[in-house]
Amino acid sequence: MDLPTLFSASGPLARAFEGYHVRHEQIEMAQAVAQAIQDASTVVLEAGTGVGKTAAYLVPALLEGGKVIVSTGTKALQDQLFHRDLPAVRDALAVPVKVALLKGRANYLCWHHLGLANQDATLLSSRQEVKDLGLVNRFIHLTPTGDKAECPTVPEHATIWARVTSTRENCLGSECKHYADCFVMKARREAQDADVVVVNHHLFFADLMLREEGVPELLPNAQTIIFDEAHQLPDTATLFFGDSVSTAQLLDLLRDALATGQAQARDAVHWPNVLSPLDRATRDLRLCFGPQQQRLAEPQLGADHPLHAALLTLREALAEVRSTLESQADRSPDLAQLQRRAHALMQRLAAWGAPERANQAELCWVDVGSHGLQLHRTPISVADVFRRQRLGLVDEDFEPDAATQAQDEAPWVDAPLKSIGADGPTPTHADASNENPHASTVPRRAWVFTSATLAVKNDFKHFTEALGLEDAHCQAWSSPYDYPTQAMLYVPEGLPQPSDARHTEALVEAALPLIRANRGRAFVLCTSLRAVQRAADHLKKLFEEGADPFPVLRQGDAPRPTLLDDFRRAGNAVLVGSHSFWEGIDVKGDALTLVVIDKLPFAPPDDPVLAKRLELLERDGGNPFMEHQVPQAIIALKQGAGRLIRSETDRGVLMIGDTRLIERPYGRRIWQSLPPMRRTRKEDDVVEFLKTL
Repeated sequence: MDLPTLFSASGPLARAFEGYHVRHEQIEMAQAVAQAIQDASTVVLEAGTGVGKTAAYLVPALLEGGKVIVSTGTKALQDQLFHRDLPAVRDALAVPVKVALLKGRANYLCWHHLGLANQDATLLSSRQEVKDLGLVNRFIHLTPTGDKAECPTVPEHATIWARVTSTRENCLGSECKHYADCFVMKARREAQDADVVVVNHHLFFADLMLREEGVPELLPNAQTIIFDEAHQLPDTATLFFGDSVSTAQLLDLLRDALATGQAQARDAVHWPNVLSPLDRATRDLRLCFGPQQQRLAEPQLGADHPLHAALLTLREALAEVRSTLESQADRSPDLAQLQRRAHALMQRLAAWGAPERANQAELCWVDVGSHGLQLHRTPISVADVFRRQRLGLVDEDFEPDAATQAQDEAPWVDAPLKSIGADGPTPTHADASNENPHASTVPRRAWVFTSATLAVKNDFKHFTEALGLEDAHCQAWSSPYDYPTQAMLYVPEGLPQPSDARHTEALVEAALPLIRANRGRAFVLCTSLRAVQRAADHLKKLFEEGADPFPVLRQGDAPRPTLLDDFRRAGNAVLVGSHSFWEGIDVKGDALTLVVIDKLPFAPPDDPVLAKRLELLERDGGNPFMEHQVPQAIIALKQGAGRLIRSETDRGVLMIGDTRLIERPYGRRIWQSLPPMRRTRKEDDVVEFLKTL
């Protein structure tokens, strides 16, 4: 595999792609991926915007990677990879590899649940749902995949989709009479047969549990696993290795139990009487808290908090529902599945507030929202668990304590740490196997972690320690773009501190001359949804007062793809968004030439898991702020800054409305981690630069 030739100006990629540029950084990254595949080793690779990391990992993976899994952080990139990038590179190389796209089950129509929706249209909540159901009924007979993304007549966020797709909890599995025609199973069979499978991070982690459903796994057959947008993995892994139960899940159970019970066991049970205590107990959970939204660790609640008594009442009511469902489970697969759902929810409720599992620091906490609440049990660190999953180690010495064994509702009694691909023929890591006599053997695999933002000044420690990747080879390549010529970084003088109540309005007023000089064409990225609302309202007010012609597009007013289409189409709009617009957005050319970021993106102080992590880090003698919070903020800020320059010809201004970047000692570290744009604090310099765009 002569990578320099393949990536050369006369190579197959240059012939296939218009405007192709030879980038030495891209060639070196491809060589690093090829070496990892050859050695079945782990690499962590940061590639700045413009390096071309997608082709850098696809070329060696397609040529020598064996069975390859590519996991992305977003469905948008997943679709782009499968429909555009992967076919283009495959065709350029002329390699006969079979590719497959695999999404989570909520993306595929379910014959069974569509049938249930059609049986009782009175359960539909609106005329729009009735109309959408008719469109779905026509679509399902036309689609070969069942992927709802291929149904343009029904919006992605339409409420009907929740009624006509399945979840892990309500899927009947092999007991379903439509099992042979199941779109989810068809997609998984195609993934089993494919050489390259494109998934997303959430699905990758969820599929580690497929053995529990009796479904063949992808991982034992994969020789190369590539994580694009890998900076998202620590948060995704934390969600996966944790557990939660919500009032929404309980209310969904109640809704389905009432509909199914009335349809299939009306003669045996008066379902409203059985279900009403659980309905009342579920809704009472939210009443244990005030009207404000908040997140609290379980120790913060105190022994006399009303939540504890409410949970006891809830468990008793759920136990009654579970018992009733169990008595009727033989009557239909639907009732049997409802009984299993009730049991799973009972296990999660019992786990919340229970003692930690051995050798695993965890935190129980509650997220109180405007419409309900979630009870979470979250690991403080996922490094050890993910390391075991990656290296294929099974902790057979793990034994729950006697108290846990006696409590049959605790979810970990029969669920010790599982290894992915534990039946392979070859040890992955000889040292690990020698250290643990119970280490399983797994196929030798290459693990590739890549993103534009993984390191802090070429230091990968923050990322590798979070995932237990101490054995990884790390390497970084800067963006090939000419930032000093193409872009300017502006930090206004005189802005109030981010904690000041007037900060958002002051930021908007400081950005107004820039927006006018730039003729709109701007993103305003905020660190909170509250700031999005205030910034959008103040912009509209100022535009009205000044008779400015710039439309204001606000996150939440429409789905993200719609907002982006409207932004591009308008040509002079200002889009105000929060975290979902900080990454995964690619607006090239003159459509976007000004990005305004309101504050340094430090994690919210009310995050109980973060607070616990910082507490443990300080207890071990570390510096929580400099070792954890600042690196996280740098990575997030680099993502936001990356929205500005997307090609060799892009030009623009990045404005950061947080004077801590200049005035605080840690600001220098953040400042130095940003791309080497021309820097100024003078508004006149920025306005003159924007007028040239």
